[in-house]
Amino acid sequence: MDYSCEVPHSHLLVVRAEEPFNAEPTAAALVEFPITPEDLIYCRNHGPVLEYDETFTVRVGCTRGTRTFSLRELQDEFPRVEVVAALQCAGNRRKEMNAVKKVHGVLWNDGVICNCRWAGVRLRDVLQTVGIGAEALSGWHVCFASHVTQCQDDEYYGGSIPLSRAMNAENDVLLAYEMNGHPLSPDHGYPLRIVVPGVLGARWVKWIDTISLSPDESPNFYQQRDYKVLPEEVDTKEKAAPVWPKIPSLTTLPLNSVVGSVTRKENGAILVKGYAIGCGDIQVAKVDVSTDDGATWHDARITYQQGKWSWTLWEVLLEGVSNSGVVYSRATNAQGDMQAREGKWNMRGVAYNPWGRGKW
Repeated sequence: MDYSCEVPHSHLLVVRAEEPFNAEPTAAALVEFPITPEDLIYCRNHGPVLEYDETFTVRVGCTRGTRTFSLRELQDEFPRVEVVAALQCAGNRRKEMNAVKKVHGVLWNDGVICNCRWAGVRLRDVLQTVGIGAEALSGWHVCFASHVTQCQDDEYYGGSIPLSRAMNAENDVLLAYEMNGHPLSPDHGYPLRIVVPGVLGARWVKWIDTISLSPDESPNFYQQRDYKVLPEEVDTKEKAAPVWPKIPSLTTLPLNSVVGSVTRKENGAILVKGYAIGCGDIQVAKVDVSTDDGATWHDARITYQQGKWSWTLWEVLLEGVSNSGVVYSRATNAQGDMQAREGKWNMRGVAYNPWGRGKW
């Protein structure tokens, strides 16, 4: 692939791969900001990151009609909608899973997550202009594709979500052009990307140039042969080959919490900070921490949460602790589901969510 026109990237990220560029911030940096600053937003790519101009267009079509929109046309024809939502890579915490047993993929730590204020137009509104009604095409899917840059494992990058999700305004699915009050940067999808709150980042297609409808999920590699939780006994690519079609594609990621930082304070106390994230639109209700391997738990204070799609920031001051030790975190959601101590191993290292862990 040709990286000669690669855009510059943030210097505040820990680089996991140079080409394609994949990098993440530290969780310690992340938990200091309710809304993630651009320079601390992770970069996940499967090919070169290029810069596009105002001639960029997105084609939206189905058997009932087709339209092509420029960014300006979208901004002029449809209401601007804003939503705060967390974006998380399915491989978040993969490095921890790899310590249990080798996995395949970029060895991400716990920083491939961010919480941003996204703005754009409702995908539902755009689809209605080509004749798609709220009750139309039951069981169908809306497919997203970006053909403008080269891709590692397929001819283009693609993904899909159920059409019913896109057509329900309460799901806040956007064709976005702004992030945190500014136009998207090339790293994060300029000029247009899909925003699907509550769904793993693989479906938030960047530099999107084609939107189509299908009775089936996207045939793209990243929908069909990646981002799936394979059975634990499948531990090689050869074993995975016949299994991929039998496993459902990931949509939501599980309830999770991470210890971002542990700071020694005066009088033998420690200040523990972290983040948590719910599953889909089921928000985090509480976070507990333990310094005695789960024998006793202490309530953390939730310092930030906004709406049903954001992450949750939390902190707790623990007094009278030993000179060194391990602190664990666990989240509980609004339905009473609690984060388990152990996560499930899978070959691709996705959806890993054991208790968060920090040291002092």
